[in-house]
Amino acid sequence: MNRILFADGECDAEHRLVLRDRRAAHILNVLRAGVGDTLRVGRIDGPVGTGCVETASAGEIRLRVALDGAAPEPWIDLLLAVPRPKVLGRLWAQLAALGVGRIILVNAARVERCYFDTHWLDPAVYTPLLIEGLEQAGTTRLPEVWIRRGFKPFVEDELERGYAGCLKLLAHPGPATDVSLPPPWPAGSARPLLAVGPEGGWTAYECGQLETRGFQRFSLGSRALRTDTACLALLGRLLPLAPT
Repeated sequence: MNRILFADGECDAEHRLVLRDRRAAHILNVLRAGVGDTLRVGRIDGPVGTGCVETASAGEIRLRVALDGAAPEPWIDLLLAVPRPKVLGRLWAQLAALGVGRIILVNAARVERCYFDTHWLDPAVYTPLLIEGLEQAGTTRLPEVWIRRGFKPFVEDELERGYAGCLKLLAHPGPATDVSLPPPWPAGSARPLLAVGPEGGWTAYECGQLETRGFQRFSLGSRALRTDTACLALLGRLLPLAPT
């Protein structure tokens, strides 16, 4: 936990924040902070700043908060074929930590229908994991989550409306000699969209539908990777190209 995050409304009118949950335990037992110490804090989806410890007792921390900085903005969006539930559970925090602004979970031909019934798609389950990722990365911007059960309706309607004109990358295994990076995208441009398919890969039809709408193929080589491995490798490869 590299930044203590709190929700809008947790601070009182005098900018005091009282914690009695896992955040208090972390401050007391891991950070070992005491009265007078200053901690990094931030409001979820808001600014960042510092919190000065005013009181510290067993199970309770009281901070006086000053928010005076802007949190980094997300730099990329992810179109992700719904992975196996266990893999999805592992991904939530990692995607938030890496700066994904919107996670669009979509159906695909090689996605099992039962994947949409998993509890990992419940906001009450995944939101704390997203916050955990933000705490790790020290930022505040909570990713949006869209769940779309129809590939074709999403591609034909929402995709063209929401992502016209931006850089769109289609991750798909290819020959080892086909490994290529896109050029850096300019500052101020719309966030790019990275499409990552199921572990069995996008079908030829799905690739065609995406490429028709401006997606450029982007390959890390011919190895077939698990979804979580592929997402982290792809995002890590693209991160240096994002505007600073």
